Amino acid sequence: MAQVDITVNGKTYRIACEDGQEKRLTELAAMVDAHVKDLVDQVGQVGDTRLLVMASLLIADELIDLRDAANEVEEVDEVDEEFSPNEVEDLTIAIEGLAERIERIAGRLDGP
Repeated sequence: MAQVDITVNGKTYRIACEDGQEKRLTELAAMVDAHVKDLVDQVGQVGDTRLLVMASLLIADELIDLRDAANEVEEVDEVDEEFSPNEVEDLTIAIEGLAERIERIAGRLDGP
């Protein structure tokens, strides 16, 4: 098992992780540290524990926003994919009509 030294709010912590995950852990720590630095700029040094709790809440809020956005995209995709048989037939006819028009135009362009 690997160990990585990370720095958050100017303090270094040694954290264990699976082999090969060192870079990922360093990137995660940098993200947490960035949130903590933003909080320090806003509220000052209010203690490591409070800063880490506040940063964790900000990160959790971002995660929930991303999950909500992903769910909205999935819901839109599901709605778009649900066509009635009549709608599928209408779309098929429309596509075939467009294909015929494209072939006629292409024929005119290729012709003398």
